[in-house]
Amino acid sequence: MKLTVVGCAGSFAGPDSSASCYLVEAPFEGRTYRLLIDLGSGAFGPLQRHSTIRDIDAIALSHLHADHCFDMSGFYVVSRYHPEGAFDQIPVHAPEGAGDFLVAAYGEEERAGMVQQFAFAPWQDGGTVQLGPFTVTSVLVNHPVPAYAMRIATDTHVLAYSGDTGPTDALDDLVDGVDLFLCEASFVESGDNPPNLHLTGAEAGHYATVGAVGRLLVTHIPTWTDRDEVASDVRTTWDGPFDIVTAGATYEL
Repeated sequence: MKLTVVGCAGSFAGPDSSASCYLVEAPFEGRTYRLLIDLGSGAFGPLQRHSTIRDIDAIALSHLHADHCFDMSGFYVVSRYHPEGAFDQIPVHAPEGAGDFLVAAYGEEERAGMVQQFAFAPWQDGGTVQLGPFTVTSVLVNHPVPAYAMRIATDTHVLAYSGDTGPTDALDDLVDGVDLFLCEASFVESGDNPPNLHLTGAEAGHYATVGAVGRLLVTHIPTWTDRDEVASDVRTTWDGPFDIVTAGATYEL
């Protein structure tokens, strides 16, 4: 399994990174299967440095905020109007109503085309879907809109992704024993943080400790947040290996 951080800026694209987007790859039936996790603002451009767009096999959207899904509009244009022909229909697993939401974001006149290009399927809390070599389990987490964390497993390795969430017991089982835990930490402990929205580095470290994860990957840090302070917060609750991720970073298992 290989994870590429395409974009990791929290809440909006920043000068050094697009918003959330992660590419997960693994061997499958004699080739490489490519699962795209989120496609936030500004991510479609740098994605093309890491994969040919036609080679994306499936897309998983954690939730329907702009910084996690708005570049689906660009993906649609390429998949529908590529001069070498339209792409085959791509599975898109996302919260209920994603199709209508993304049609509205792009333009109602493209509804028929978007449905033709994307096979939308809603997440179920605690449900499991098979995407090529990946068994993907989704759980509803703590955010102002329906948002899902994911556990992505092959026969040999497991990755968990928090998506966007405030503190929630739903992460406890999801991250148990995973090799890599990709966890948001948009807030710092010293801040006056609103509830039910995001995690701090200390909270990310807490879940990594509870789950005895192999490595913690901290992501979704907004440009205005001090990354060193997030790292210091992580160290108060987690004594294992971790990275504050950067765009373009890769991790192989």
